[in-house]
Amino acid sequence: MSVRVVLVDDQPLVRAALEMVISGTPDVEVVGEAGTGAEAVQLAEELHPDVVVMDIRMPGMDGIEATRLVTAGPGEPRVVVLTTFDDDDYVYAALRAGASGFLVKDMALDDILTAIRVVAAGDALIAPSVTRRLIAEFARRPEPAPSAPAPVSRRASGITDREREILTLVGRGLSNTEIAAELVISVATVKTYVTRLLAKLDARDRVQLVILAYETGLVTLPR
Repeated sequence: MSVRVVLVDDQPLVRAALEMVISGTPDVEVVGEAGTGAEAVQLAEELHPDVVVMDIRMPGMDGIEATRLVTAGPGEPRVVVLTTFDDDDYVYAALRAGASGFLVKDMALDDILTAIRVVAAGDALIAPSVTRRLIAEFARRPEPAPSAPAPVSRRASGITDREREILTLVGRGLSNTEIAAELVISVATVKTYVTRLLAKLDARDRVQLVILAYETGLVTLPR
């Protein structure tokens, strides 16, 4: 079965470029397009896509609020934020709202296509090569919503020493393979620990584990 995607961006040229590369791919299809956050929410409810590629800055409802509503809606589609990293101050809030990762608009189209597949498969788009810069930037300005869950320190208090060690390495941006090499354990064992952390910390995916690692102080910002 193909991955069903809704493209959300107020720039028609961006949507057209993405649709062009997707249209030639047998396992991914565009089922809808939206130019505003409100349209994105409506399409997600109607079409039940697997992945929504979401811009941040749009007229009316922005991508952050749209992400919050889409991920809480029927079918809970995965959301990937589409952003210009260097000047976008809102990606951290979007990840808190439930986004499973981010795409940078100047990425190669083939890389964006790969990212859509990764997120559709249930993983988070948190590439080790960009994690340190990305999360360090976002962590400088966390703004928890009034309805945010219990403090992170309390949420993390029930994890074991080994799980805390794994969480620290996830927060540093290491992949499962890199973590396995660091701790001299198997990749399968790392996956088991990550699965336990997701359940214990009530985290949606790996992106949220990285955020939690920073918020608990397990990983600190570079000085």
